[in-house]
Amino acid sequence: MALISLEDLDGLDDEQLDDDITDNPEPLDEDERERLLSHWQAVASTHRVSVPPEMARPIEEMSQRSQQREPLPFTLISRHEKMGEVLYEERLYPAGNWVCITKGEDLYEQSISMGFMKLMRFICKENSAGRYLGMTVPVVSLINMAQDGSSFQRDVLTAFFLPAEFQAAPPQPADPDLSIVYRPPFRVSARVFFGTTTEETVSAQIGVLWDIVGDSAALQRDSYMVAVYQNPGVPCRRNEMWFLHRDP
Repeated sequence: MALISLEDLDGLDDEQLDDDITDNPEPLDEDERERLLSHWQAVASTHRVSVPPEMARPIEEMSQRSQQREPLPFTLISRHEKMGEVLYEERLYPAGNWVCITKGEDLYEQSISMGFMKLMRFICKENSAGRYLGMTVPVVSLINMAQDGSSFQRDVLTAFFLPAEFQAAPPQPADPDLSIVYRPPFRVSARVFFGTTTEETVSAQIGVLWDIVGDSAALQRDSYMVAVYQNPGVPCRRNEMWFLHRDP
């Protein structure tokens, strides 16, 4: 298992939680809240990450609102196929405001997990609007390569695109570790892969995509992005490897 994300909440039925928790607007009772928190703590322990008790409320709220998510918009530029299989797509993502946090834990998975817990608290009312803000998918991480060109730097940025409602006037985070960053339009070559997203598996996917696209000067080699769409508990969940183009 690679990281704790919002999508963990999609699979809570498999953890013997009630089927109607996601759609229930009423606060959970203490037993339900405790079971929800215990599930997250169990998942986190496999990554050597602790989920503190104060995360119970954000986890509860996001589980109840898990269907309120916007897809990150993009324009498809081209699709590259071979024998009916999509090898990768070139996409243009729009300018806009992202909520970002950078963590530098010992493991790549820990950095993303710790960062996303802070993003959750921002989404769940720890913001200047004092309200639940909603969510976009995917959640992305930005990886910078070390000088050897093969290993990752410890600092990993985790981010999500603010929902359309808040793009014009972004609510400000209460946590000083979070920042609102305006990013100009950017272009990526994106390839779908399935499974976990550890440093080992992401490194392998970087190699796979380079083999497909060839030695292109149009693509950056010092940084990459990983997009996560599905529950880490899903054995063959969908992710994407994004190569950043030097020019949009």
